[in-house]
Amino acid sequence: MSISEKTSPLFPKVTLIGLGLMGSSLCHAMRRKGIAGHISGHDHNPETREKAFELKLVDDVFENPTNAIKEADLIILCVPVGGCGEIVEDIKYAMKPGAILTDVGSVKSQVITDILPHLPEDVHFIPGHPVAGTEYSGPEAGFAELYDGRWCILTPLENTDPGAIAKLTTFWQSCGSSVEIMSAEHHDKVLAITSHIPHLIAYNIVGTASELEHDTLSEVIKFSAGGFRDFTRIASSDPVMWRDIFLNNKEAVLEMLGRFSEDLSALQRAIRRNDGQQLFDHFARTRAIRQSIIEAGQETDVPDFGRPHKSE
Repeated sequence: MSISEKTSPLFPKVTLIGLGLMGSSLCHAMRRKGIAGHISGHDHNPETREKAFELKLVDDVFENPTNAIKEADLIILCVPVGGCGEIVEDIKYAMKPGAILTDVGSVKSQVITDILPHLPEDVHFIPGHPVAGTEYSGPEAGFAELYDGRWCILTPLENTDPGAIAKLTTFWQSCGSSVEIMSAEHHDKVLAITSHIPHLIAYNIVGTASELEHDTLSEVIKFSAGGFRDFTRIASSDPVMWRDIFLNNKEAVLEMLGRFSEDLSALQRAIRRNDGQQLFDHFARTRAIRQSIIEAGQETDVPDFGRPHKSE
C-alpha cells in the first residue's frame, strides 16, 4: 500500500486518563487497528505512568492531566467513577472545542451528575461503559482482546450530536465491541443485577469465610471447589473501583439487593420446610439463564467461568 492509500486514523489524538486494565487494554486495541494517530496518557500514580511508557502503551505520558488532553480529539476517563467529576473540573479549560469526552465506568447516572456542571458547551460528552474486565489491574494487565465480542453501552444525553455518537460507536466497534444505546437510568438498573450485586455477594461470601476459625478457614482454602474459588476471583477485583461503584449506584443496588434478599428468604423457607419441589423449580429456572448466556455468546460452556485452571 502506498502512502497516499493509507487510511487516516479515526481520531488524530486520543488521551486516556487512567492507565490501568481498561486504559492499557484500549491502548493495545487502538494500536491493533490504527484507530488513533497519537495516544497520550495520564495516571496519578508515577509508577504506572513510567510502566505505561516503558511498555509503549502511550506515545507520551503526563503527570498533569491538563497537559495530557491538549488538542485531544477523544478523551476517555478510565478511572474509578467517584473521581470523574473532579478530573473534568481540572481539565475543563484545556479541552479542545469539538472533542468527545467519554468514560468506561460501570455507573452512569451519578457520573453524568458529577461531570455536567464542569462540561464546556463545545465538548461532546457521551458516557460509556464497555462491559468487560478481569480481576487484574495495572498497565501490565491490559490486552487488545479484552473488548472483543463484548458489549459497550453508550448513554448519550438528550440533544447530543448524532455525528459524535456515530463516531464513538465506530471507535468501540473498531476495538472489537458491539454497541448498545440506552438511558443512564436503565443502564444502572441492569448493571446493578448483572454486575454489582454479584460482586457484592462475592465480597460478602469471601468475607464470611475469612472470619471462620483458623482450622476451618484453612480447610476452606485447601478444599475450595469451583464455586467458592470463582467467588474469590471476583472478590479480588480493585477495591477502590468497587467502593466507588456501590456508593455511586446505591439506589439501583439497594433496590436489587432488596429483591435478592426476598428471594433468598424464600429459599431459606423452602429448605426449612423440606420443600424439594420449590428448590427444584427454582434451580431449573436459573439453569436455563446460564444456557441463555452461553447462546448469546457472552460465555462458553467450559467450567469455572470459562477460565481453565492449570491444576485442579
